[in-house]
Amino acid sequence: MRCIVFGGSGFIGLNLTNALIEQGYKVRVFDRESPELLSNLLNQIEWVRGNFLDEEDVKNAIRDCDIIFHLISTTLPKSSNDNPIYDVESNLVGTLKLLSCANKCGVKKIIFASSGGTIYGKSESTPIKESHPNNPISSYGITKLAIEKYLHLFYLEYGLEYCVLRISNPYGFGQKIQSKQGVVSVFTSKALSGQPIEIWGDGSVIRDYIHIDDVIQAFIKTITYSGEEKIFNIGCGEGKNLNEILSVIEGALKIPIQVSYKAARLLDVPVNILDNTLAKKELGWEVTREFSQGVDETVRLYVEKYNR
Repeated sequence: MRCIVFGGSGFIGLNLTNALIEQGYKVRVFDRESPELLSNLLNQIEWVRGNFLDEEDVKNAIRDCDIIFHLISTTLPKSSNDNPIYDVESNLVGTLKLLSCANKCGVKKIIFASSGGTIYGKSESTPIKESHPNNPISSYGITKLAIEKYLHLFYLEYGLEYCVLRISNPYGFGQKIQSKQGVVSVFTSKALSGQPIEIWGDGSVIRDYIHIDDVIQAFIKTITYSGEEKIFNIGCGEGKNLNEILSVIEGALKIPIQVSYKAARLLDVPVNILDNTLAKKELGWEVTREFSQGVDETVRLYVEKYNR
């Protein structure tokens, strides 16, 4: 079975590509960036460089592929609100072109990386189940939700199978700290270089953090899943606030961390914790990394890299 990973140079994409190879799948990677981060895998994968918004590029890339992993996102929650037109044009319209090409090319299944952190908006109850109302307060979340709806439309109209993983806040070694996404990696990197860490608000915002290895196992499980459910929360099921994360990282590094608190942002909901019961039941998926263990491992790897 041949899989193609759209966005294979990203944090999730790199880890997913490695896992697919280990599982014995034929893997093709589509991205606009050079394959520098995948250089050690070039003899084991097919690399396709292209523009996600170019229908011909996409059509050529997915030819003879069975499974599409759609990980591409051109925005972050904050930047999406700065330019929602770009968010829609680059993410939603691009995905519609992908779905059209997938249907014409006989793709069997699309697995989409959605957002458990932004789809729901302010939670009415926690932990949040997949049936919770969807009231995103960022263009990023609205676009992710719209893509989910179009996936279902193509399923109803053409029988194109799909799975959606609403991922909480993945963390682990290798996140691109320049993107300012992924607090464990960003906080650790800044602490090691002696830079102050900026926190929006008083640090009480609670999020659900999940190790990248557990996220990847959820993706792998969806390949062969044939049940009726289509949407799964992929989170740890427990919440940590930013001050707690700082404390865990400080304990792992054994150095004091400078913190600068900024005004709270409107796009940050107070609490987001996902109920992962459905994924456990349907996919046979389990969380294997307890938070402090996962952070210790991540911090250790960053320390090793910093001291080279």
